[in-house]
Amino acid sequence: MTADEAYRWLIEGTAPGADPFDAHVLASILALAIAEGGTSGNVPAHAGLDRAALARLAQSLFPGCAARLAALATRDPPPPEVEQDAVRDLLAAHATGQGPLGRPLAAMIARRAMEADHLWQDLGLNDRDELSALLDRHFAPLARQNVDGMKWKRFFYRKLCEAEGFVLCTAPVCTACQDVEMCFGEESGEARLARVGRVGREGSAPHPRR
Repeated sequence: MTADEAYRWLIEGTAPGADPFDAHVLASILALAIAEGGTSGNVPAHAGLDRAALARLAQSLFPGCAARLAALATRDPPPPEVEQDAVRDLLAAHATGQGPLGRPLAAMIARRAMEADHLWQDLGLNDRDELSALLDRHFAPLARQNVDGMKWKRFFYRKLCEAEGFVLCTAPVCTACQDVEMCFGEESGEARLARVGRVGREGSAPHPRR
C-alpha cells in the first residue's frame, strides 16, 4: 500500500465525530509508517508506538481500519534511541490538558523526528503551518515558547540542551551567527506523503536520506 493509498484508507475509516484535523495528522503519520514498514509488519517501528498503543489508537480514531492495521503491525519496535526518548519526554511534559492523544502523539512525533527531513515532512504533513498548528493544539506550553519561529527540530534540541545546562551554540545572539539559516531558514520542499506515494506508484527506489 502506498502512502497516499494508506492515507485515504485511514481517512475513510475514521470514527464518526472524530476531529478532522487530528484525524488528518494521525492518518498522515500512520500512512508513512505503513508505506515504510507495512510489508514486514514493522509499522510500530516507523510510527513510534508499540502494538498495544497502536491498537488503542486505531480503535479510538480509525475503527474501520483497526483489524487490517493490526495485521500490518506484527512486530513491536526496537528500544528507542536516547534522543527519541528525550524528545518524547519533552513533548509529554508539555501536553495540553488531559486529552487521549497527547501521549501517543508525543511518541509518534519523537520517532518521526529521528528522520532526515524537516519535521513537517517526516510527519507526512503538508507544510510547517500544519505542524505549528498541531503543536499549538496538543503541546501549547512548549509550542508558544518558540516565539522567533525556529525550526521545530532545532527548537526541541535547544530546549533539551537548556534543560541539561548546555548551550546549543556559541553565538551571543542569533543575528550574530553565521549559521542562522540552520535554525531559521525557509522550510520548503515536497510533502513527504506525496513523495513516498509517487515513488511507490513508479516502483522506484526510496528517496535517499539527506
